[in-house]
Amino acid sequence: MAYLSRRTKADKIFDMVNIVILSIILISVIYPLIFVVSASFSDPVKVLQGAVWLLPKGLNVESYELVFSHDQIMVGYRNTIIYTLLGTSINLVMTILGAYPLSRRDFRARTFFTFLFVFTMFFSGGLIPTYLVMKQLGFINTIWAIVLPGAVSVWNMTIMRNFFQNSVPFELQEAAMIDGCGNVTLLLKVVLPLSTPIIAVMIMFYGVGHWNAFFNALVYLSDEKKYPLQLVLRSILIQEQTGEIIAADDSAIRRQMMAEIIKYASIVVASVPVLILYPFLQKYFVHGVMVGALKG
Repeated sequence: MAYLSRRTKADKIFDMVNIVILSIILISVIYPLIFVVSASFSDPVKVLQGAVWLLPKGLNVESYELVFSHDQIMVGYRNTIIYTLLGTSINLVMTILGAYPLSRRDFRARTFFTFLFVFTMFFSGGLIPTYLVMKQLGFINTIWAIVLPGAVSVWNMTIMRNFFQNSVPFELQEAAMIDGCGNVTLLLKVVLPLSTPIIAVMIMFYGVGHWNAFFNALVYLSDEKKYPLQLVLRSILIQEQTGEIIAADDSAIRRQMMAEIIKYASIVVASVPVLILYPFLQKYFVHGVMVGALKG
């Protein structure tokens, strides 16, 4: 309270400027989300006329009926859920197994291995060599082509390594080893229980990445039954542009109107699961990122 009573005029001006800037940023981020949802539930005539800018006008769910009438939409949902759960599990295990030894002071080769990992952030073989490797391994048109190429994110592994270094005291690890803990027991019984925030952040990062991923599926998958949701929605958008999923007896104007709101409905369908997940992990998000971002 004493600090607040000593606030100068410059401090108050600084706070006001920050509030204005942050409010503008908040509006610029939230408004597109509100507009997309409102447009997806609005009368297509109102959308094309530009009458929708905040709340829905002329409640209409026909765009969702058209999207979910597509045979592949539930298949895409199922595939994406499988890819996300399996891929995130692999990512989490591999990231922990890479970050933990690199965080240990008694691991003498950690600088060398850190350099090798970081090197891959700046240099890679490229798309064609990667495709040839995947083909030689027999991963083309399989689930492994989706979940294995990005099994480890070096950036995320570095954040987790820094978290282990800064938030799990090395003295505690030494004490556990004196009491007879091996490296595996130490990791499972001491380090991971103290690392809930960073684990939640990694789940969020990797999960959102897998849910929104489409490029690997576009390159490596040829069987439509294995397409993730993003590719299915892409197919729907292509079909609505050509009028394939809109009734043939509809007029050209109506086709154009329905094509417009189907775009917004597709965005909502793809985004809702992630928006539902985020509040459950949000309380760990800031803490995990800030602590993991500190230089160790």
